[in-house]
Amino acid sequence: MAKYKGPKGKLVRKFGENIFGNGKYDRLLNRKPYGPGQHGQTRRRRLSNYGIQLREKQKIKFMYGLLEGQFRNYFKRADQMKGETGTNLLQLLERRLDNVVYRLGFAPTRPAARQLVSHRHFMVNGRAVNIPSYSLKPGDVLQVREKSRRLDIILNSMKRIKGDIDLPWLELDKARMQGTFLAIPERDQMNLTINEQLVVELYSK
Repeated sequence: MAKYKGPKGKLVRKFGENIFGNGKYDRLLNRKPYGPGQHGQTRRRRLSNYGIQLREKQKIKFMYGLLEGQFRNYFKRADQMKGETGTNLLQLLERRLDNVVYRLGFAPTRPAARQLVSHRHFMVNGRAVNIPSYSLKPGDVLQVREKSRRLDIILNSMKRIKGDIDLPWLELDKARMQGTFLAIPERDQMNLTINEQLVVELYSK
């Protein structure tokens, strides 16, 4: 299982964005809205085009918790699919089980969702699945296992959901702790501050 073990606060400050979704990093950015390190407030290194492209790839990798080899494999698959490679890439990543668990609100962050999936706290179409990278298909039903419904991390995360989730490709039934993957999301339905075209340009060299 891919897992970044370094200080996540530094990454958040490096990208200037809360890529992990944890509220404490929003507070960190408000308190320190500049890069990490002793020269973070004074030195702004001008990036080359390659540097900008590489930075965007790194942001996506850390956001979804992928290692380089895993990310490259996703890109190869996206490049072989019909349509725009960048959109295909994001669709493959958004279809991951750990991402959908996070998107539905069953976990506060993607890393937390990955851990919950690995510990078999979720079922897909009635069967327990413990593979975070499991790719969901339209119509798949995801549900919290019966024995896991009193976990504080899941209950506390769901309490943060006010009304319906703002993602038309997902449907949430809070009472049944169940979600449905309705459709593969269009690019404008993902609510992502990512420039995937930079990654396509990086790999096209």
